[in-house]
Amino acid sequence: MSISSDRISWEEIIEAKAFIDMARITPQPFKDSVEFTCMPVGTGCAISLPAAPAVGLNRIFALNDRDELNLAFEWLKTKTGRRHVQIRETFAANELRGWILDQGLVENGAWMKLTQPAPSAPLAIEGPVHTRLAGIDDAPIFGRLMCAGFGFPTELEPLWSCLVGKKGWACFIAELEGTAIGTGAMFMEDGCAWLGGGTTHAEYRNRGAQKALINARLNEGLAQGVSLFAVETAEPQEDQPNISFANLTKAGFKPTYIRKNYLLPN
Repeated sequence: MSISSDRISWEEIIEAKAFIDMARITPQPFKDSVEFTCMPVGTGCAISLPAAPAVGLNRIFALNDRDELNLAFEWLKTKTGRRHVQIRETFAANELRGWILDQGLVENGAWMKLTQPAPSAPLAIEGPVHTRLAGIDDAPIFGRLMCAGFGFPTELEPLWSCLVGKKGWACFIAELEGTAIGTGAMFMEDGCAWLGGGTTHAEYRNRGAQKALINARLNEGLAQGVSLFAVETAEPQEDQPNISFANLTKAGFKPTYIRKNYLLPN
């Protein structure tokens, strides 16, 4: 039975589709070597990559059905790493509160989901940073930049490299004076797009790379018939700067809801 009468929104579903597709196209030998697994469940999924420090690759999300949550939860409990269940705040505040307590989950931060419709015309990309769509030959540098920017171990570079050139994906590289300094990825299906993988090498931050990469992906989506774009970032806090949130809202994204992170007990 559905814990909430609210339907899972399109911006949750397109994100889940992106991660399910990522798991599908990642070569099996590499997946086996790092224990990367994904289980589609209902509108969402459970995903596990113990070596990844990020919540995004060790979580359950885009679910609000009790049976589906239990199925995904039992699966994720068998994995290692810092595992989370992500639940939209309105769900967590109502019928789902009891389920969260029953599982011994501990609230651990939150993400803000943002969306925007396609721009009416291609956006200008100004400033010293240039962007380009990554080709197959760029796959290794794309993977290296992603891991360096996010603080992932180098063994996970193939996870990102394998996205380059795949159907439904658009991977971008940002360059400053000919040096590759940042990345951005986008998954597209049925007129919707999910933006992820936006990171800049530490020594080149605050130069406009992410602003350029956001606009480049919006332009690519517009060219490919995308009408709705979704993205997420850490929930802004009054006492902490959130450059990612600032870049996204300046680009036209609007906050739509909060998704809370609940950490599984060890």
